[in-house]
Amino acid sequence: MPASSRHLVMAAAILVAAITVLPIVLVAADGLATSPGDALAYLLRPRIGELVGNTLSLVVITVPACVALGVGAAWLVERTDLPFAGIWRVLLAAPLAVPAFVAAYAWVSFRPGLDGLAGAALVTTAAYFPFVYLPVAAILRDLDAAPAEDARALGLRPFAAWRRAVLPRLRPAISGGALLVALHLLAEFGVLEMMRYPTFTTAILVQYQVSFSSNQGSLLAVVLVLMCITVLTLEHFLRGSARTSRVGRGVHRAATPVHLGRWAPVACIGLSLVVLVALVVPVTLVGRWLLAHLADPTGTGMRPSLLLTTGTTISLALAAAVLTMVMAIPGAWLLSRRRTGWTLLLERVTYVASSLPGVVIALALITLSVNFLPTIYQSPMLLVVGYTILFIPRAMVSLRSGLAAAPPELGDAARSLGSSPLGAFRRVVLPLILPSALTGAALVAIATATELTATLLLSPTGTSTLATAFWAASDEFDYAGAAPFAAMMILLSAPLTVLMLRQSGIEE
Repeated sequence: MPASSRHLVMAAAILVAAITVLPIVLVAADGLATSPGDALAYLLRPRIGELVGNTLSLVVITVPACVALGVGAAWLVERTDLPFAGIWRVLLAAPLAVPAFVAAYAWVSFRPGLDGLAGAALVTTAAYFPFVYLPVAAILRDLDAAPAEDARALGLRPFAAWRRAVLPRLRPAISGGALLVALHLLAEFGVLEMMRYPTFTTAILVQYQVSFSSNQGSLLAVVLVLMCITVLTLEHFLRGSARTSRVGRGVHRAATPVHLGRWAPVACIGLSLVVLVALVVPVTLVGRWLLAHLADPTGTGMRPSLLLTTGTTISLALAAAVLTMVMAIPGAWLLSRRRTGWTLLLERVTYVASSLPGVVIALALITLSVNFLPTIYQSPMLLVVGYTILFIPRAMVSLRSGLAAAPPELGDAARSLGSSPLGAFRRVVLPLILPSALTGAALVAIATATELTATLLLSPTGTSTLATAFWAASDEFDYAGAAPFAAMMILLSAPLTVLMLRQSGIEE
């Protein structure tokens, strides 16, 4: 690539990184604008200590539970002679098609007394364990069995051999999945509000909606940002550096499935309970309330049109997908073509900003628009920018995989034949990365369609999406009125599950 083009791409990547990190800067500046004494007095209140305790308790309970369920289910499906393993592969990933706050709505309507820490931990564990199951299952399916067999040959018992030879190579997948679960818990609002379990995210939104105090809300957001950064740092140290692939003589050996014998029915019953809690109950309850709505559509009060909210949701999702893919191209290109310290720093800045809860991003964009750009306040453009900041890593990951399949030599050959850099990209590189780009766009679009907290704060007055219309109905305990919006979100989320299954190699 010519130096001028390279400098242009670098400038674009720096601009994108600056836009994504801007919310952190704005929230920190707004929160720290309070005098140190007032800020300290506010943060040392017993209520803040309760929020810290609630947040950490949920993380400490749910993350290990998701790791245990995800690793256990992956091992049963991929390393044993479990009956109907192909069906279990799909069923254990399918809960990702049900947004967590929709699952909470189903459980609350089924068991109104299910609330607090127990209810929140149950719903979040059932909703998020696939984040651990999918990467662990993908590694176990292709992991070379030779090290474990060598450990057994040296006299180690089966569990000791698995712990010494297999577990270290699963650490990147386990830590990555646990990181996703922890970040989702820190950002979660809908589930915890329905379960009447206050955490920092719920407190920030309540603080803003009740008192419109941006300073106090931003102070809470700063604490939440520090929690997110702490989680990211811990994951970096816990990830380990063990290889999952083997380079050397000999062929890759597939693992011999463990014979479950009389434990096979027990394993099937256990997995059935997981699927029942995570998938069957939510989908069944949504279907039940949907039938109640269809039987008496006038008894659910005045609700936004399902067709109109679906159209609004899809249009916002498509706009966010296009903008996010465009903004992700410079960073993904640099990471695939010039992997240096600066490009890695740009990537990490983007990831840190997008790991924050939607409420934090929304607060920052509200502060920015009110103080500096009032013309875009309460506009669809501001909402789309918020979606882009939240979901740009999904686009970058997909683009990087596509660029890896487009060797730089092809573009160099096209330019040597007279094509301009833009022409070489359009004629040679773009066709090769198009499938990955479409996958990333679909992931962003579907994530946008089910986003709740940023949408509640940033959506223009009078604009309803499926998530906000569902939330308005469920907040009034109008379960039948909320059902059509919940069902539509599940239908729109189903392609995400299919994409994740294909990317993980589950669906073949």
